Amino acid sequence: MRPEIRQSVLLWVGCVAGAMQEDEYRTKLTTAGFEQIDIEPTRIYHVSDAREFLSAKGIDVDSIAPEVDGKFMSAFVRAVKPSGSGTQTCCGPTCCN
Repeated sequence: MRPEIRQSVLLWVGCVAGAMQEDEYRTKLTTAGFEQIDIEPTRIYHVSDAREFLSAKGIDVDSIAPEVDGKFMSAFVRAVKPSGSGTQTCCGPTCCN
């Protein structure tokens, strides 16, 4: 993603500054030992959702629209970490330090 688009996205919805591609997110969950990974979109964001805000910040919304429109989402993420997956279960506030 071009830096100026990343900056525009930061102004649009700051919480996506560290957003990952869905495949990258799934890979990280798998690497952490999770299985049965399900990502259920709850909202897909469009440029029209933030057109007024971005325009007020001096951003040429139409120039970034093709690269950001419909490419960010909120989602429910569900996954299962099988027992015995090699991780130690924490038994209290001091055992995981």
